[in-house]
Amino acid sequence: MQALRRYVLPFLLAAFLAGPWLAGCAGMPHQEMSDARQAIRAAERAGAQKHAPELLGEAKALVETARQNIRQGEYREARDEAVLARDKAMEARRVSEAATAGSSAP
Repeated sequence: MQALRRYVLPFLLAAFLAGPWLAGCAGMPHQEMSDARQAIRAAERAGAQKHAPELLGEAKALVETARQNIRQGEYREARDEAVLARDKAMEARRVSEAATAGSSAP
């Protein structure tokens, strides 16, 4: 019983106290990366290569940086960059759609 108190109880206490801290750790940003890639494809389909190449290039660069951060285990930074990449790609799509709509107007 003495060994139980000496070794097991402190371990259980430490595990109990560390649980919330470990739960707060950032996991791999699978969804954010997927959203960014889909937004880039949508921007490309809308003609962003022609109408918003800078924004599209920034989005692609951010996705690549996010990939590198994932490889290094920096998931929080990767998540932030993936979200920013999605936003840039969505902006490129809006610009492209507006340019396309403007050029087809009578």
